[in-house]
Formats: sequence, C-alpha cells, structure tokens
Amino acid sequence: MSIDLGTPSVLSPEEADKAVLLAAPRGYCAGVDRAVITVEKALDLYGAPVYVRKEIVHNKHVVSTLQERGAIFVEELDEVPPGATVVFSAHGVSPAVHAEAAERSLKTIDATCPLVTKVHHEAKRFAADDYDILLIGHAGHEEVEGTAGEAPDHIQLVESPADVPNIVVRDPAKVAWLSQTTLSVDETMATVAAIRERFPLLLDPPSDDICYATQNRQLAVKEIALDADLVIVVGSRNSSNSVRLVEVALEAGAKASYLVDYAHEIDEAWLEGVKTVSVTSGASVPEELVQGVLSFLAERGFPDARAVHSAEESLIFALPPELRRDIRKAQQAAQAAQPGQGAPEGQG
Repeated sequence: MSIDLGTPSVLSPEEADKAVLLAAPRGYCAGVDRAVITVEKALDLYGAPVYVRKEIVHNKHVVSTLQERGAIFVEELDEVPPGATVVFSAHGVSPAVHAEAAERSLKTIDATCPLVTKVHHEAKRFAADDYDILLIGHAGHEEVEGTAGEAPDHIQLVESPADVPNIVVRDPAKVAWLSQTTLSVDETMATVAAIRERFPLLLDPPSDDICYATQNRQLAVKEIALDADLVIVVGSRNSSNSVRLVEVALEAGAKASYLVDYAHEIDEAWLEGVKTVSVTSGASVPEELVQGVLSFLAERGFPDARAVHSAEESLIFALPPELRRDIRKAQQAAQAAQPGQGAPEGQG
C-alpha cells in the first residue's frame, strides 16, 4: 500500500464514498527518538543488561522491543545492582534520584527530553527568586514528579481550573506557572486563565512549556478530525499526549475517536457506516504501528491514506553527553586496534 505524503488532498467525487486522512506530523518527536536511540546505543556499547528507570517512553511496543534486546525496566533504583548502567527516561527525574544513583555508584545516562530539562531549569530559577510555582499537570506522572522535585518547597500541583480556588500562596505578587509538556494546549491555557483571574500578577514561563511536538500533533488532529466519522489515535493508555489527542479529536468535531496500541485492537463495529477515517499517533509511537492500522483499513475496503500536513518538523536532539563520550572512546579504541593505526615501532 502506498501512502501519499504530499500536500493535503481534495477528494474527487469518486473517492468521496470512503476516505482515510493521515495526520502529518504524527508519531515520534525529537525527544522520544533521542531517548529510544539512547537505550539502543547503550545496549550496543555496554551489552545487556542495561537498566532503565521507569518506561523510557510511554509506549507498550517500544518498551517490549527494548526488553527483547536486553533492557530491564525498573520502577526505582534500588532494583538496580550497584555499579550497573541505568538510563533515566525521557520524562526526567528529580535531583533526589540523581543523588541516589551516585550513592549506589550507578553509571547513569540521562535521556531526559531537553524540553523537559528546560522546565526543570525554569523551576529552579523561579524558586531561586522565591516565587510560589503552580505546576499544571497530572498527579503521579513521572514528568510532574521530576519537575516538582527540583523545588518541592515552592511547587504545588494544579490539575484543572477546579483546583484554582484552593490554591494558597505566600505573596499574590510572586506567583509563576509551569506545566507538564504533554498536556492539551487548550486545557492548559484554560487553567492558566483561571489562575490569572485569581492572581493578576501571575508570571509566565519564558516560553510556553507545552512542547512543540504536542502542539503540532494537536493542531494536526484538529484538521483531520473535522467532520470525520472516526479518528483512530495510535498510542498507549499511559501516554498523556496520546490520550489528549483522542480528547482533542472529539472536541474538534469527530463523531468518534479511539486509542489503540495495535491494529488488531480496532473493533470492526467502529467502521460500520463510516465514510471518513482519520489516523494519527502520539509522540512516542513508531511509524510501523501506524502502517499496521492503515493496512487493517485497506483490507476492509478503505483507500490509501491521504496525508494532511499542518506543520513541518526538523528538530533533532544530540544524544546524552555521557553516551557520546563513551561512543567516541569506543571508536578511538577500535581505530587504535586496526593494523597500522598504533604508534610506530620503537615509539609505543
């Protein structure tokens, strides 16, 4: 099946009976790509097992694939043998986790998304200026726990506008907000508006914390959801940004929207009477899973997908510096071991 990744399509009359629209952009963002490659490179470089604290990204398929290669996922560092290699997930960790890793003499590789790291820096800066920080996010999410850990005495969680009346601050003139990067843009700004109504001097972060990929995927699903009979979002249920895509699709006008990890989870009853199916995927979803959904639809009489472009993405993040350093050392050692690459005879 060929996928047209060109400009947005205009359906011809003969195609109007059934259509499949494919969001672009979708799937892996730069932070997820960096995190997954980090674990893969660590396995290549150090050999199995490589431990990963929490899920490297919130996707069932990615986690199981890395497990098959020798990655061991743990909830906490006390499950990691002293001296072993451990990768911190894309969602980030608190300073307390870094300190525990040092105490246990663990070799750490920090795969935190640079955009999450930016939020950590903002939290530390606001705390240093003695602001009360209102962190908009979901309780229990790893990213929220990591950010809150940067300044626990200054940060309080706000999950929705309903929480705003209960906020208690020391000085209404010194309040700032930050947010989890994977939230719905619209919902976050609604919460910010409610906070600002209570605290008119509310200080914004230097730039919006909702990451570029989350915003782009939400914009894309809005475009393909309008008048769609069905929107299928590929992603895992513990993926905040994937769950938000379902919600955004329904708010944008989709008659129905469902979240699936794999094509075989699609209920064929969803397709009854459906003419237009739109497909997208969360920021932690490999493209092969989307292609599986498109094949599933094609086998049931739906035509090849037409891509609807709403944004272009070209951002690439470098691998963690500690991993790059070890890769360079390994490459240098391999070069030195090649015949003729060592020191001249008598000078070794």
